[in-house]
Order: sequence, then structure tokens, then C-alpha cells
Amino acid sequence: MKRIARWARAEWGPLYVTVREHLRRRRWRAVPLAVTSVCLTLTLHLVHSRSWGYDVVQDVGAVRAADPLWLALLRTPLSLFVPALDLPVWGALLQILFVFGIAEMCLGRWRTLALAYTATLAGTLYARLGIWLGPDNPLGLPASDAHVVDTGPSAAVVGLAVFLGWRYGARVTAGAVIAAMLIEVLLKENLAGREHLAAITAMLLLCTLPALRRRRTGERGGADDEGGGGREDGVGREDRADSQAGSRPQ
Repeated sequence: MKRIARWARAEWGPLYVTVREHLRRRRWRAVPLAVTSVCLTLTLHLVHSRSWGYDVVQDVGAVRAADPLWLALLRTPLSLFVPALDLPVWGALLQILFVFGIAEMCLGRWRTLALAYTATLAGTLYARLGIWLGPDNPLGLPASDAHVVDTGPSAAVVGLAVFLGWRYGARVTAGAVIAAMLIEVLLKENLAGREHLAAITAMLLLCTLPALRRRRTGERGGADDEGGGGREDGVGREDRADSQAGSRPQ
């Protein structure tokens, strides 16, 4: 039992401390983006499920690979909050509140929104690439998927969960999310599962970029130090030569 507790503290401790401090100081005021996202998602779902509102939501927030790219990019921000009608909306709302809320407290409001948009956009652009590659390519998609509506908020939720897990040292949790998405694709081959993997790939790239930048900066700094050491040695040799020359009898 103590071993499990130690593992839990190591896995979720940094996240828990950050979230606890924000909630202790500000309570629900700590997550205005998450609360707004839940309210917007619920409103769009209610409008979308009505006969008079179905076409409205489709026109402003439904993204398909068959759409012109400019139109898809215009609709993508709102598509973040359009849940699938064939799935329970309460599950999507809880996921958004939980994952967006933690991300907002740990990463900040605007960074969370930017990462969520990036994850969703990665799925949107992958759908176009996959259809262009065709079903014969391992990364390709059938042409029929061009008319399937994009995944909605789930790609953003999955992407944020992986980014948070990686950034805050909860690597087992991030790995579990990735494994679950891989199993989803293996068991149920659909566009949503592939878009989830595209969102995860985008987040992992964003996680590794700072490490690569630090490594490159370190290598450049090491090269500069070596060059500086060589120059110092040269100056030292010149000084010793001058002192030796001055000490010789004339």
C-alpha cells in the first residue's frame, strides 16, 4: 500500500499541488475557461439536437475534409465545442471540465486554449492528408471519410491530457492515454480514432521541442567554451614565450 502511495505521489504529486493551490485561493474562479467551455458545449449540443438548430451548428462548427480548406479553418475554433450527437453529452462535458480545468490551472488560460486548438487542427489537417494518401497507405483513409464530421472536443481533451502528463512528469498516465487511443484505432477503425492519434503526435512534438532546443543551445555553448579555451591557451603560450625571451641574457 505504501508503495502505491509513493508511486501516486511521484506520478500526480506536482499536478495535485498546483491544482490544490489554485482551487484553495480562487475556487471556481480559477477555471473560467473550463466553465465557459462546458457551457458553450452544452448550448451547442442542445441547439444541434433541435430540428431548427441542426443546420445552424453544422454551418458554423462542423468540419469535414470535403470542405474547402479556408472554410474548415474558419469553423475549426468552434468545432472544439461541438460534441458528437451519437455519444452521451455528459461524458464530453465532464471530460472538458476535468481536463480543461487542470490544464487552465497548470498552463494558463490562453496557453490551454492554444494547445486545444492545435490538437484539434492537427486532427483536421490529418484527415485531409489521410484521404489524399488513400486507403492503401498505412496512414491513409478511405475517400468516404471526407464527408465525416471531425472529432470535436475529444481531440483537444486527449491532446491536453497527454501534454499535461508529459510536462508534469505523469508519464504513466500519458502513456495510458496513448495506449487507449491506439487500442481504439485497432478495435474500431474510424476517423475519430485516427484524429486522436494526430492530436497526440502534435502534442508530443510540442513537448520535445524545448528539450531539443536546450540540447542544441548546450552543444553550441560547449563549442564556444572549447573555442574560448583554445584562445586562452594560445594567449598563455604567447605570454610564456615573451617572459622566457625577456629572461634570456642579452
